[in-house]
Amino acid sequence: MWKPYQQFAQQHFPELCQQRPVNSHKGTFGTVAIIGGHTGMSGAVIMAARAALKMGAGKVKIGFSQDCLPLPVLETQPEIMLYTAQELLQHTDISAWSVGCGLDTNARSLQLMQQAQQRFQAETNSLVVWDADALNLFSLHPNLQAAIQKQHIITPHPTEAARLLQVSTAEIQANRHAAVAQLCERLGCISVLKGHHSLVQAATAENAYVNLSGNAGLATAGSGDILSGFMTSLLAQGIQPAIAAPAAVWIHAAAAEVLALQSIGPIGMVATELIDAARLLRNQLSVTIDF
Repeated sequence: MWKPYQQFAQQHFPELCQQRPVNSHKGTFGTVAIIGGHTGMSGAVIMAARAALKMGAGKVKIGFSQDCLPLPVLETQPEIMLYTAQELLQHTDISAWSVGCGLDTNARSLQLMQQAQQRFQAETNSLVVWDADALNLFSLHPNLQAAIQKQHIITPHPTEAARLLQVSTAEIQANRHAAVAQLCERLGCISVLKGHHSLVQAATAENAYVNLSGNAGLATAGSGDILSGFMTSLLAQGIQPAIAAPAAVWIHAAAAEVLALQSIGPIGMVATELIDAARLLRNQLSVTIDF
């Protein structure tokens, strides 16, 4: 079962296959910050945070876009630290950020994005995954796009991409390769166009990476939040953005295949099931095999 995945990862994403050093500690694998989770959408950042933790980040923090914490502790994952978004944006120990999951586009969210813009414009080496409502705010308030740096990653689905490029979703889908290239050029960063055969375009690459793994089980609420968590986790662990983006897309989709092989989906597959499947798969990738 595992050999095809091991062979593919060794060829394309050897960074996913490295065994952990015996003398490591939690600081070795970075600290992830997840910003989002407006009232009624706390689950988005919780899913992203759980995904980041189980993809191997040393520490994970959530910053909720709410006046106060919606809960004192995550009983199902107490390892994750909880703050308001305003508090978390002041932390100085963050290795990589995810901004946008469940954020909303209201006045509070706009203010948070403005705070994030100020921070990231001052940090030329920041690692950020911009997702979901962060992308919608970029469309509604183009001046916020000044926060985006070349090493950042955006992860739009086709409709979010259409808003960013000011075209229709049908136009995006009619030529997905051209669309992801335009996103990369216009926003000046690594661009992931999600969907069937997700595309990843980096400025340093002539052609987009085309992901061929996955199944229809990924078409479920929260799947994008899980992907954002995986991607941010890989960044925090020191994998370069141009590699972390396609590697996260691949292992996220491959996890859906692993679940289907166990008769879990694709019908009825839920996003949180991808987390443990991806962890299992990544650990199998580090097993030495004879090709």
